[in-house]
Amino acid sequence: MAQRFTLDEIRTRTYKDRDAWWTVWLVDPLASRLVWLVAPVRWITPNLLTMGAFLLGFVAAYCFLQGDYPWLVAGAVVFHISFVLDCMDGKIARLKGTGSVFGAWLDYVFDRLRVVTCAVALMVGQYARTDNVIYLWLAGVVIFLDMFRYLNALQMGKVKQDMRRNLEAARGEGPDRPVFVEETSAQQPLGPAGPVAGGPAEAAPVVDVYGEFRAKMGPLMRVRNSLARQRIRAHLFSGIEFQMFIFILGPLTNQIIFFTVLSAVLLGGFELLLIYKLYSATKVYTRELAKIGASEADAQAAAVAAGAPAGDEDDDELSGQRISA
Repeated sequence: MAQRFTLDEIRTRTYKDRDAWWTVWLVDPLASRLVWLVAPVRWITPNLLTMGAFLLGFVAAYCFLQGDYPWLVAGAVVFHISFVLDCMDGKIARLKGTGSVFGAWLDYVFDRLRVVTCAVALMVGQYARTDNVIYLWLAGVVIFLDMFRYLNALQMGKVKQDMRRNLEAARGEGPDRPVFVEETSAQQPLGPAGPVAGGPAEAAPVVDVYGEFRAKMGPLMRVRNSLARQRIRAHLFSGIEFQMFIFILGPLTNQIIFFTVLSAVLLGGFELLLIYKLYSATKVYTRELAKIGASEADAQAAAVAAGAPAGDEDDDELSGQRISA
């Protein structure tokens, strides 16, 4: 048996600064206690938990496929247990420092496969029971939106990182190297940020590509800051809530069509808000380049010449991925 961690240590080392409200309120309290229980057991690894969550997803899919209400309830319970395990893999990895890129890939791919399998099983089971073709259409909608949501998050992360590295490269080294206002800060100003007070960064230009968006969305930013104090991210309907509404609330209430349509509308609305936020940021980015007399091509060339790495940036507003090993 390995070291026994305290619950406080587990919360401090494994809780994300911000997470989905479903996770914060309904998963973390249970998952942290289960992590306390299994963390000392050496053979329980993050990858093993990922595999367990994946297999339980198939059990949930089998239950959904049966179609009758008692089976739907069983499927919803098993799906939630599967998601708890899916959260535990990342917590174990962060707690023990055993995360790996392969574990992250495994977690991501298995999550997507679990959604596809459960969506097909749930909707086909209801179609077989009712002969209502709308369930088959809803299966396609669920799969499309889940894939779009995660692909959109990855691409947005890449675009945001590219904007930052291009601006840094275009300005070059020196005293006017920009200070960036981080989107993931716990508390954010309600409008464009001013100069950074104190220290050598005081004279440096402040680049705040999200300031225009925050200025237009003042009430939303107040809600966002309030939620952040409770460790809840402002993206209130993410891929996590999307899955939980469809695969837990829908089956438990036997209102699958209602919760699937509601989830699709809410997820689509929040994704559109994120797209608008990115669009607003790109306009500010273009103006920042114009201020220093650089074009997009010039900035990209400067970034390549400087050897700035391109890649995807993990943004906790967009990504719910957990690192596991």
